[in-house]
Amino acid sequence: MTESSAVPHASSLPGFGTTGFARGEAAEQGSLSHRELELLTGAAKLLEGRRLAVLTGAGLSTDSGIPDYRGPNSVPRSPMTYQQFVGDDALRRRYWARNHVGWHHLRRADPNAGHRAIALMEQRALLTGLITQNVDRLHSVAGSTNVVDLHGTYDRVLCLNCRSHFTREEIAALLEALNPGYLDLAGDAGDVAPDADADVDDTAGFVVAPCPVCGGMLKPDFVYFGENVPKDRVERSYGLVNDAGALLVAGSSLAVMSGLRFVRQAKKDGKPVVIINRGTTRGDDLASLKLEVGVSEALTYLARALPSLGAGVAG
Repeated sequence: MTESSAVPHASSLPGFGTTGFARGEAAEQGSLSHRELELLTGAAKLLEGRRLAVLTGAGLSTDSGIPDYRGPNSVPRSPMTYQQFVGDDALRRRYWARNHVGWHHLRRADPNAGHRAIALMEQRALLTGLITQNVDRLHSVAGSTNVVDLHGTYDRVLCLNCRSHFTREEIAALLEALNPGYLDLAGDAGDVAPDADADVDDTAGFVVAPCPVCGGMLKPDFVYFGENVPKDRVERSYGLVNDAGALLVAGSSLAVMSGLRFVRQAKKDGKPVVIINRGTTRGDDLASLKLEVGVSEALTYLARALPSLGAGVAG
């Protein structure tokens, strides 16, 4: 996600994640109003008979108890850049300490009705595939199989020296061995951002784990500000949009170009774009229809309302 302006040095900030995630209240489940049902009926009519590419963001995971990035109730969070992570030992130690605590909380999150609705759409041949900006893997846990994890996933760790990959469980075990009892000392994690950045202040004595293979620097295997989304993921995502008859955006503010570019591509190709998100997005002026509706409720409605498509149906 190279689209970023100058940011303050992270050591001056009260809390930060690695991708600029903001903290906020989890969305509340609720019944759809008459007006919301009218809007969703219109969306279903617009999308009916078209195979969809779906793009999701953090607003989809709020009903799983994971705070939103930039939703209406979110508190702004300044990003840690890739350059800060690799160039500042103190910031890297602070990140790993907070992540060690936050990961133990975030991994307990379960898919919600919205995740399950998208998986059902895939099973009913309604989708060309799914592009997600989230790193929480809840789509895969819910049963979606054709998923592009655009920004990576929080359950993998990469060595920047030898390029070895490790599971987050392996690194968690190393961190616990190097910092016995730290989880108990840290206490309640408080607010936990979508990248597992926990609201923990006492990080000065935390010991960061080196790569088990070469002793090099470990980094969570997702995209930081200052990094590019891997080319193969971008190309695969464009392929899903190109093969689709419409683009459905759910729970993304489209604040960074990594997601907005697919909306622009669909618009350029004359394909309907439906955006479901509470709050303004950067793609609102490109949307055929914008719905200020609860994401999980809306996706559940569409999964039931849209008729299944045969395997031979084109986008």
